[in-house]
Amino acid sequence: MSAFSRRVAPRAIDWLTSPAARGLRRSLAELRRRLRGEPHRVLYFHQVDDPYSHLAAQALGELVRRYEIELAPRLVGPPSDEAAPERERLAAFARADAADVGPGYGLAFPAGAAAPDPAAVALAAQVLAASLATGGFASLAPRVGTALWRGDRAALDALAREAGTAAPEAVRDATLAGTRERARLGHYLGATFCYGGEWYWGVDRLYLLERRLRELGLARPGAGAAPIAPRPDASGAPLPAAPAAGVALEFYPSLRSPYSYLAMERTYALARRLPIELVLRPVLPMAMRGLPVPRAKRLYITLDTRREAEELGVPFGRVCDPLGRPIERGFSLYPLACARGRAAEYLLSFARAAFAEGVDTGTDAGLRAVAERAGLSFEEARAGLDGEGWRDELETNRRQLLALGLWGVPSFRVLGPAGAPDYATWGQDRLWRVEQELRRRLALREA
Repeated sequence: MSAFSRRVAPRAIDWLTSPAARGLRRSLAELRRRLRGEPHRVLYFHQVDDPYSHLAAQALGELVRRYEIELAPRLVGPPSDEAAPERERLAAFARADAADVGPGYGLAFPAGAAAPDPAAVALAAQVLAASLATGGFASLAPRVGTALWRGDRAALDALAREAGTAAPEAVRDATLAGTRERARLGHYLGATFCYGGEWYWGVDRLYLLERRLRELGLARPGAGAAPIAPRPDASGAPLPAAPAAGVALEFYPSLRSPYSYLAMERTYALARRLPIELVLRPVLPMAMRGLPVPRAKRLYITLDTRREAEELGVPFGRVCDPLGRPIERGFSLYPLACARGRAAEYLLSFARAAFAEGVDTGTDAGLRAVAERAGLSFEEARAGLDGEGWRDELETNRRQLLALGLWGVPSFRVLGPAGAPDYATWGQDRLWRVEQELRRRLALREA
């Protein structure tokens, strides 16, 4: 990125993601809808063998009952290799994660579910493709998904007899059309909702879609004020009088990940709130580890982060992308930050500069501001500037992350007390589960 781009891009991104720009996009979408005489249409993109799509499908019926909308379901294929570079890891994690978080949202996914049989996936797709024409998708999709993920072929066959099936060619055409429409509108995942050009992924963002529908006056009488899938919150759970010792939380952030930035301060606050040890394990960004991040994914993440930042009260928007040399220079000061006991403060200072303040962290002036806010002397830090002493630690962290079956950031691992198995998860949306798990373990007693 040129010096000019580094000056202009933060202002452009700040405007693009701002509430004002979002409001303008929404107003234009509503104007187009009225001029065309169209209903309030919510598009839903369903990937048959995606665990998150099964969770989202369980909310469809209630969504239609609560709001005066037209639900337009689409079948889609999996994301591209570029958007999902660790496909096998993603599939395994998604199954475990859906089972792990489903109960927190009042939803269900079978624990220990294996990858579904391809023939069963094909039959499930035939049943759902047939329902696209009959209008029964919202009620049928949860039942089909339950049979599929439980490996209950008899139940799936019964649903096929009850609801009918589409020909394989019709399934292929419907899936191809849905996948192309999703790409044209700017997304890449299943379990996604789109209304008026704005995207909402899975049950994690369903509350935002509901809020928008309510603001449009689309809630039906008696819909109730609580969201269909309220965001879980474990912070109110009591702690035991004498918490178990030896409980630790490993935190795997990246300095280019806006979601890592959103998680940092909350993770630090969690470690202050609970009697645990916080272990920082930063890693290089995916793009610097040979994992591509396509444009549609980058755009959605940036827009989504701004919405989430507003919910959390975290400043965000003036982004000066630190990819490449800025991150390497930034990490060259990390050993000093660790030695001075300011590692957490340094990572947060760098991330805030890059994602909220538009600071060019690749310059000496930018790094000085980052270091001094973190309580470091930049003059002392100069001795290590542009050094390579940080690489071994980050490589060790990367290998540990992969050993956990994870690869993205921010990731978390909960350890202890002695004898308790480790718990690992990925995503700033999972901090409630991390806290829930920490509190559960603090209540354990060593045998």
